[in-house]
Amino acid sequence: MSLADCGAVDSGECLSDLDSPGFSQDFDSNYTYPPKRRHSVINPATSQTFIPMQTRDRVQVYLHLNTPIKPPLAEETRNSKNLRPRTTLEQRIASAQGDHYNGVCIAIANEEWRKRWSRLCLLPAAEIENAAPAGVPEEVKKQQTAAELWRAGDSGFQRDEVNLTTLGEAESTVGLASEWLELDSPNECVRLDSELALRQELTYASYLNLGAVILPPPRNRKHVADYARAISGCFSNTPPAVSAYLHLSVRIPVGRVSVQSPAGASSKTGATTVDDTTELNPSDMWEMWDVIKTVCGYNPRLTLTLDFGSSLLPDSNELARWNAEPLRNIFLSATSFISNNRGYPVLPKATQALLRDLMKHRPGIILSETDQAIHRTGGELAYQQYVRYLEKTSPTVTAMETAGSVEAFAEGYWDYLQAPLQPLMDNLQSTTYEVFERDPVKYAKYEQAVYLALSNRPLDSTIVICVAGAGRGPLVSGCLRAVNRSGRKARIYAVEKNASAFVTLQERRDSEWGSLVQLVYGDMRTIIVPEKADILVSELLGSFGDNELSPECLDGANRFLKDDGISIPSSYTAHMAPLSSSKLYNEARGLNGDTKSMETPYVVIFQAVNELAVEPQECWEFEHPRKGAILDSNGLPYTNSHNTRSARRTFRIPHAGILHGLAGYFEAHLYGDVGLSIHPQRKDAISPNMLSWFPIFFPFKEPLYLPANAEVDVSIWRVTDKRKVWYEWFAESFYRVPVLPPLLPPQAAQSPLLPDSTIEESNVLPPSPMVDAHSTSDNQSLTQTQSALNKQSSESRLKIGQTGLQNPGGRSSWIGL
Repeated sequence: MSLADCGAVDSGECLSDLDSPGFSQDFDSNYTYPPKRRHSVINPATSQTFIPMQTRDRVQVYLHLNTPIKPPLAEETRNSKNLRPRTTLEQRIASAQGDHYNGVCIAIANEEWRKRWSRLCLLPAAEIENAAPAGVPEEVKKQQTAAELWRAGDSGFQRDEVNLTTLGEAESTVGLASEWLELDSPNECVRLDSELALRQELTYASYLNLGAVILPPPRNRKHVADYARAISGCFSNTPPAVSAYLHLSVRIPVGRVSVQSPAGASSKTGATTVDDTTELNPSDMWEMWDVIKTVCGYNPRLTLTLDFGSSLLPDSNELARWNAEPLRNIFLSATSFISNNRGYPVLPKATQALLRDLMKHRPGIILSETDQAIHRTGGELAYQQYVRYLEKTSPTVTAMETAGSVEAFAEGYWDYLQAPLQPLMDNLQSTTYEVFERDPVKYAKYEQAVYLALSNRPLDSTIVICVAGAGRGPLVSGCLRAVNRSGRKARIYAVEKNASAFVTLQERRDSEWGSLVQLVYGDMRTIIVPEKADILVSELLGSFGDNELSPECLDGANRFLKDDGISIPSSYTAHMAPLSSSKLYNEARGLNGDTKSMETPYVVIFQAVNELAVEPQECWEFEHPRKGAILDSNGLPYTNSHNTRSARRTFRIPHAGILHGLAGYFEAHLYGDVGLSIHPQRKDAISPNMLSWFPIFFPFKEPLYLPANAEVDVSIWRVTDKRKVWYEWFAESFYRVPVLPPLLPPQAAQSPLLPDSTIEESNVLPPSPMVDAHSTSDNQSLTQTQSALNKQSSESRLKIGQTGLQNPGGRSSWIGL
């Protein structure tokens, strides 16, 4: 498509990349519009009926019905030949499903319910004021009595007040609580009556076995705690208003919005408020959501519905916070779309990118106002087809459906917590080895590292290679391939302590390797090998580098090396970053519900997370073989104290967030320029598409709120004794504030400990060595640098929070020696 075909919009940019194939046939000749109905296909070989794979949808799309649903007339019911005719709503659901929607989204109750609630709970101010001299009119007394009876639970819904009545209707429906409910009204009576009305709606939704109900958005920042308490009560009161299977989802606008109180519930007396419009920015909305989920105790049945609305989206860094939340639905109005050059509805670039990214969470997409003819071309189905197109072209979804990709391998493991391996205490099963061996990247890297090491040896030499921890033999096979490629001669020893895996090694020796490989059974820390090795190869790394006791194992295996011998890997580093994830926090808390589950590191592949800092920082490093070690007569270290480590790192937090734990990664240097990495910023450059290691997650028992531009100091320790190794971790949060000038003159504020200096002088930092790194001709850069120094010297860090020390003494989790 040429630029001339793109069609201009207000911003002047080309929208060809926003066009769906349904709206521009130039993109995909296989895409048809309007969409064809799904057809089943008969396999001639088996006579089995199946639906083509391309019609399977990962994301559920729902049609929002905002028109009232009337019950069938009595005559229709009597004249029907069926025992029970399909209701109007069932017909609407069937029609929507015929148009490729998965179901509908509709309010549980309708306008009749709002009118009755208003009559009961909102008394006109004039009637009360005028009745003061002569007493309350009888009509008002009746109304007050009826209201009290309703509050006591003596009256439920009338048939004409609800939109749903049957299980069949509820099966494919997402329910909406009434939009006019004000759980955060400044009027206490309105709040309480709104809470009672919500409970009535949720009780009815539970009766119909609805799977989810979307709640109206909070509107009042000052009273969001009241909103949250009301939701919490729906879960926890006795009896609860919510069944054990009903999820509540809070609707939250994403962008900057103007919020008005709903008509009819602005005051207890029904008086009109002069100005009840409030401007809420994206941070306000996120903070209100955070209050709600915290007050509700991170209830796993409390989820989030993002409302894209028609407002401009905030920047991508602010949007990243929602990745860490339990997203269930996305509300997408037709007003969020713009017209492309052909008049079809498409989404702006920012919204399109966000929606594509959020597809990985498989949210339900709720489309509203599609029947309002907002766009001149495409009709009502154009919006749904465009959403399906974005799903189809989402990078994450595409990768998940690509055989051999990391995403395809990890599907089913996203945000699934697994305890790390205990390689010394436990013998792995064959299925575990098999999963490891599916990773071609890792073994290709090891083979290349061994090949480079062999190539640096004399061509006529015979090199001894020892594989420590041979498992079922993939490293042995890689070493043999490297030997053949290098043209060198070699003898290979394979050491393994797992008696069952040793049987597999014998099988492979007899059928594949022959006399080139000698097997040695036993623990590498205690056995004696026939001869010392030139190259020691091992794959003992964990997700944090050292968390599967590679340092301790290789301490024993270093005895196998000649004085000029090398280890592959030669070194590895641990990295960490502060992490926010409501889902991981809930998963860890829900495993046992005790301290142990919250003080255990977990291996997990991250999806519903938000890294709070710009990038991870390095904690520590291990090198092999270790130089200068103090060893006993057997060549083993006297203690394990040399393998203890500690790190304290400071992270700046650009956007407000909740610290739920630490993300851990590792990098390993094998040999030469060959390495392994799961570091999120460097893995694709060092070892792309590697599958063998997921990151590690260190949870905190109590989440820690971090405001925008805060700093968090994270401390982590690797501790050991004679029997085990464990980690302890801790965090403190700080906020930079200006340093106030001294109340006394500088000469009067002299410190008795520093007789030649004053307090004012002690606040001045020495010049930074980085100043000299700038060109002296670049006055602007020097000015900016000096300005930053002056700002730092005029600020102090104010402590605002901390966590407890996690896993002290290894009380909850450890790796056995």
